[in-house]
Amino acid sequence: MGLNLKNWLIKNILHRDPGDNTGNAYVSVADILKDQSVQDAIYEVYLRELAFWTCVNKIANAISKCEFRTYMGRKEEHGREYYLWNYEPNPNQNATVFINKLIGQLYRHNEALVVEIGNHLYVADAYEKEVYALRDYRFSGIVIDNYQLSETLRMSDVLFFELNSNDMRRLMNGMYESYSNLLMYAQKAYTKSRGHKGILNVDAIAQESENFSETFNELMTEHFKNFFDKDSAVLPLFNGYSYTDISQNAKTYSTESTRDIKALADDIFEFTARAFSFPPSLAKGDVQDTGKAIDELLTFVVDPLAKMMQQEINRKRNGYAGFYAGNYLKIDTLAVKHIDIFDIATPIDKLISSGAFTINDILEVIGKPRIDAEWADQHFITKNYSTIQDLLASLSEGNAGE
Repeated sequence: MGLNLKNWLIKNILHRDPGDNTGNAYVSVADILKDQSVQDAIYEVYLRELAFWTCVNKIANAISKCEFRTYMGRKEEHGREYYLWNYEPNPNQNATVFINKLIGQLYRHNEALVVEIGNHLYVADAYEKEVYALRDYRFSGIVIDNYQLSETLRMSDVLFFELNSNDMRRLMNGMYESYSNLLMYAQKAYTKSRGHKGILNVDAIAQESENFSETFNELMTEHFKNFFDKDSAVLPLFNGYSYTDISQNAKTYSTESTRDIKALADDIFEFTARAFSFPPSLAKGDVQDTGKAIDELLTFVVDPLAKMMQQEINRKRNGYAGFYAGNYLKIDTLAVKHIDIFDIATPIDKLISSGAFTINDILEVIGKPRIDAEWADQHFITKNYSTIQDLLASLSEGNAGE
């Protein structure tokens, strides 16, 4: 509808100065906005954008909560690469702002380009892409915050993230075109149902009076307007005039309500969410079963997106040589879900007592500072956990003692 709005303006509006004698009509912005088709188009665009960016912002916020963990020689290391992805990708953005822009570009255009300049990472606002089947793609005309790079970069020189083979936003826009008509109908039906309808009878004697036109115009433009607009009002009628209100008797759209309009708007949110594989309840802001919805978000949206980003970063910034040497980056999505330490006290005990995690491992997951002591990095296991060999050995020793 954004494109339809633009076409309508081009077709119907010709701007000129009031003193221009070319014959083109001068139309102000206020005049344009009064047009019903423009108002409908603007409302539809707003609703689409609201649904789209509600989903995108939640995904971006989830990815920005992830920790980009870096490993050198298969051992975790907090060096320059870690700082780059988790704190300051470039002098003008922190990691959260950078990730939000990256995810926004990715979902808006179905792809996003990140370039490295002076050991800093930047998300491109615009670029031209030349596609080749058997050699590197070429990227030219790269624009970053209104600054255009002069050089042409190869695919191996950049980080290029691609979301899907099909652009889901184009498919959603096609669906909206037909569905929006239903939404506009619901709005108009609701407005119509709250309007006033009546029959004004004017007898022949009144029509033959000398000042009939002036009296009739005054009644229609002033008295009726005040009567309908105000909560409490009196309608003055002249001799020969009678008014009958038929708002309650005629067929109205009394079944239409703001809830019907909200239900149609919710449908647009739900369609948008399903296109993202996004839980519809989160898109609409429902709080029921939020835990299950977040689990679904992690499983079908955040984890696959993090894996795609992780693969692109590793193949470009580490390559096969780095992979072979145990140098890689991992996007940890554990921090996406809010953790209440009192709710997970029992699971923490099981994780530590089974020897699966150290105390410092748990502290990192719940966002607490590590303990600088050797015992905090040791694995503990209770006597309830043992191998079958240890169990048989202890039984044999018991039998021998008897």
